[in-house]
Amino acid sequence: MPKASGLDGDGEWGHRSAMQEMTPLSFDELLAVHAGAVEDLLRNLLDERPREGEIARPERLLAAMRHGALNGGKRLRPFLLIESARLFGAQGEAVLRVAAALECVHCYSLIHDDLPAMDDDDLRRGQPTVHRAFDEATAILAGDSLLTYAFDIIADEATALPASTRLEIVLRLARAAGIGGMAGGQALDLEAEKAPPGEEGIVRLQAMKTGALIRFACEAGALAGGASPAHRERLVAFGEAIGLAFQLADDLLDLTASSETMGKATGKDAAAGKATLAGLHGEDWARKQLEGLITQAEELLEPFGQKADILREAARFVARRQH
Repeated sequence: MPKASGLDGDGEWGHRSAMQEMTPLSFDELLAVHAGAVEDLLRNLLDERPREGEIARPERLLAAMRHGALNGGKRLRPFLLIESARLFGAQGEAVLRVAAALECVHCYSLIHDDLPAMDDDDLRRGQPTVHRAFDEATAILAGDSLLTYAFDIIADEATALPASTRLEIVLRLARAAGIGGMAGGQALDLEAEKAPPGEEGIVRLQAMKTGALIRFACEAGALAGGASPAHRERLVAFGEAIGLAFQLADDLLDLTASSETMGKATGKDAAAGKATLAGLHGEDWARKQLEGLITQAEELLEPFGQKADILREAARFVARRQH
C-alpha cells in the first residue's frame, strides 16, 4: 500500500506524482496515504527534542507513548477529519496537525482501556499492549501525556488556523473526550458490567464512548474549513450516524471475528456480561440497523454532491470493515 512522503515546503501533501494526479486513488489507497501522513507527523511530534517550555522528555515514557501511538492502524478518525476539512476547501499542515492531535486522544484512550483495571487486554493491533510492553504505571503516564499533548498540538501557533478556530476546536475536543463524552462513556461501560442497561442506555453509552470522537472528527474538519453553521451541523449529524454504525460493526465483529483477524481478543463483551445492541437484538437486526445508518449518513451528504464522495465511501467502509 502507498506510503505518504509527508508535507512539502508549502504545507501540502507531497505524496502524489503527476501520473497519480491523473489516476485517482481508490478509497483504500487514500486511507493508507492519510494514515501514512498522520504516522509521519506523529513520529516527528514524538521525537526526543524538548519543545519550548518543556524541560526534558524522559526516554522510557516517550518510548511508551510511541509504542501506543505509532503502531499502525487505519487512522480512521484523522481520515474523517481530513476529508471533512477538504469538503470545505481546507488542507495542508494545519489540518494534518489537528488530525494528529485527535489520534493522540484516541491512542491515549486505547492505552488506558487496555489496562487491567479496565478491559485487561494483552494485545492491541497484534502487538503487546503498552502496560504489557512496559508496565502499568508507565502506561498510565503515557496515556496522560498523549491526552495532554493533543491540546498542545492544537493550541500551538504552528497549527496555522485562526486563534478563534483553534480555541473552538480545543473546546469541542475537550467536550468529546471528557466526562460528557468518551471518558464518561467508559465509566458507563464499566457500570454496565454490573447492571446491563436497556437499549436507550446502550445507545447513550456507545454514543459517548465510541461515537463522540468520530463526531468530533467530522465537526473539527468543518471548523477547520470555515463551514457555515448549517453545514457544520450537517457534518455533526453525519458523524453521529457513522459513530453509531462503527459501534454496531464493532459489536458484530466481537461476535463473529477471530482474535487473529482483529489483532486483539474477541468475544469479551459477552464473557463480561456487557450488553450490546447486537447481543440484545441479534445479528440480523444489527446488520439491518447498520444498513439504515449508512443510508442516513449518505443522505446527510446529498447537498455537497460529488465533493462528498470520499466521505460516502468512508461511511460504507465503517459498515464493511473486517477488523
